[in-house]
Amino acid sequence: MSFINHNAKEIHCKIVYYGPSLGGKTTNLQWVYQKTADDQKSKLIALNTEIERTLFFDFLPLNIGDIRGYKTRFHLYTVPGQVVYDASRRLILKGLDGVIFVADSQVERMEENAEALRNLQANLEKQGYDIREVPLVMQYNKRDLPNVASLAEMRSTLNLYNAPEFEAVASEGRGVMESLKTVSKSILNVLKGGSTL
Repeated sequence: MSFINHNAKEIHCKIVYYGPSLGGKTTNLQWVYQKTADDQKSKLIALNTEIERTLFFDFLPLNIGDIRGYKTRFHLYTVPGQVVYDASRRLILKGLDGVIFVADSQVERMEENAEALRNLQANLEKQGYDIREVPLVMQYNKRDLPNVASLAEMRSTLNLYNAPEFEAVASEGRGVMESLKTVSKSILNVLKGGSTL
C-alpha cells in the first residue's frame, strides 16, 4: 500500500527483496544504491541485531514520470534470508507494493529457493495479500556459477505465477536494474488503476 505525502507531492512505494539466505538480496540492494545519484537517494541503512540484518534505503528515480503531479519515491528493503527470522520477514512485508524474488541458481539451492517462495506466499496471505495480485519479479541470480540449474528448471520450480523473470549476476550488476525497473513499472501501472502485468 503506497503512502502519499501531499505536502511533498510524493507517492512512496515499498519494494521488498525476498529469497533464501545468501541468494543475492543484499548484493542487489547494494548495486542499486551504488548506481543511484547521491542527490536522489537516502543513506543505506542496516538494521543489525545480534542475529540478523536488514538493509533499506529510498530513492527518487529521475525518469520514471509523475502520477497526477506527484513524484514517485521507492523504498527498497531486504528481508533476512533464514526462515528462523520469519517474524521480521512478515514485519518488512507490511505495506509492500512489489516484490523481487531473488533465487540462487545453484542446483543444490533449489529446495531452499522453493521453501523461500512458499514462505513468501504464506506471509503475504497472513497480511491479506494474494501473491498473484502483487507486482512480482523473479530473478535467477548467480547465473555465472558452473553448477546452475537450467532456466527451464528454474521456471518450472519457481515461476508458478508467470511473473516477469530475469537471469542475473548481481555481483556484476547483470539483471539488477532490469528487475527493479520491471517491478517499478508494474507498481506504477497498479497505481494508475491497471493490472500487475
